[in-house]
Amino acid sequence: MTARLAALFAAMASGLLIVVGIAIDQAVSAHFDELDLIELSTKRSAIETLLESTRTEEALAALPGRIDDALAGHHTVSLRLAIPERNWLHVVLRQGFEGQAEQLASSPGEVISWQDTRGAHHIGQALSLPVPLAPPETADLLLGIDISHHVHFLRTMRLQLGIGISAAALLAAMLGWLVARKGLGPLREVTQTVSRLSVERLGERMSSERVPAEMRDLVDAFNGMLERLESSFRRLNEFSADIAHELRTPVSNLMTETQVALSRTRSAEAYCEVLHSNLEEFERLARMIADMLFLAKADNGLLPRGDECVVLQDESAALLEFYEALAEEKGVYLRVSGVAQVTGDRLMLRRALSNLLSNAIRHTPARGVVQVGIEALVDRVRVTVSNPGEPVPPDKMALVFDRFFRVDQSRSRQGEGSGLGLAITRSIVQAHGGTIEMASDASRTVVSVELPATAQRPTMRVTGA
Repeated sequence: MTARLAALFAAMASGLLIVVGIAIDQAVSAHFDELDLIELSTKRSAIETLLESTRTEEALAALPGRIDDALAGHHTVSLRLAIPERNWLHVVLRQGFEGQAEQLASSPGEVISWQDTRGAHHIGQALSLPVPLAPPETADLLLGIDISHHVHFLRTMRLQLGIGISAAALLAAMLGWLVARKGLGPLREVTQTVSRLSVERLGERMSSERVPAEMRDLVDAFNGMLERLESSFRRLNEFSADIAHELRTPVSNLMTETQVALSRTRSAEAYCEVLHSNLEEFERLARMIADMLFLAKADNGLLPRGDECVVLQDESAALLEFYEALAEEKGVYLRVSGVAQVTGDRLMLRRALSNLLSNAIRHTPARGVVQVGIEALVDRVRVTVSNPGEPVPPDKMALVFDRFFRVDQSRSRQGEGSGLGLAITRSIVQAHGGTIEMASDASRTVVSVELPATAQRPTMRVTGA
């Protein structure tokens, strides 16, 4: 690319200079042609004036001297003046007409250019001029101007223009190569950075301060890509470590119970008890694997975006009825208020609400109230699930929607779920074009979900459990 840009610079500079050179050459040539014609016309007028004053024999005899005096110092003028009827002839610089006298005589009045045997360049013309003698005579005039100095100047100028244009093209190519190499420096740096990348060196970044403004967006985009790759690899490593850690417990339980069962002969009832215990662990594994597959689909944008009309207050009421037994067991009250509807996948949205409710009930103390609020805004719907209880520390607020994250890591994992519920909820909300966030203080913890609204809004109603 550097060589192509340098060649392009050279071609553009050469083309521009050639056009300028041609314009200069034509202008100078036209100027010299005009000067030569003016000089030829001036000399012709002088000869015509001398002939008009030649009225007597004495004047005719003195005419050669008068012509020589008029052309004194003009060494570029060739002249041949003849009066055929009187066999009168006067010549100045005869060699200027060598081989051209007949051609000039055959084209009277026309300006003709030629080159003599010495290589000198001339222009001239042949004229028939009246001589007021008694009786009147006609003089044949051959008049020429040596223009070799003009031709030599034009040749020298064209040679110098050619050398100058060639030198300028070479200089433009060198400058173009230097500019292109400097301008493409960030691309080489990108190449070097990419060649150094590996799983262990994803922290490589390029500085955007030393690059041209035109390439700053490229550098920023490249750094952003590296940032996303590093973040993805970090999440993948953390996810893999979390998966191994989470799967280790049920697998260890299965192995332990199986080894204990096989350590000695047992009754059929004992074996059935072991199988029932193992079945619970298998179900836990199945749920965890299903949740991880769901999140994998969400990461790759494979979650379906349904087009069902989902009435949120009906779904919330059904979930409150489903969790009523659990809430009564823990001494927790459930409330739902507000109405709205959205467009999406009903089962997925119900699963998101279910995760939020189960999480809120689990962390609500006895006699606490879990409140589900539904609010229809201008173009969005806000669903909030709030509950009293232990506040979430501010430093962990940004991590609550991460996979396998638990606020209290010392709490027994048995019965506390896999730590994927809030991560699944966030994936479902994002798949529906919504946002989710959490706020927590000493009095309540509130999870707020905003989703795009549908045009129709039902009337308000309040239900409780």
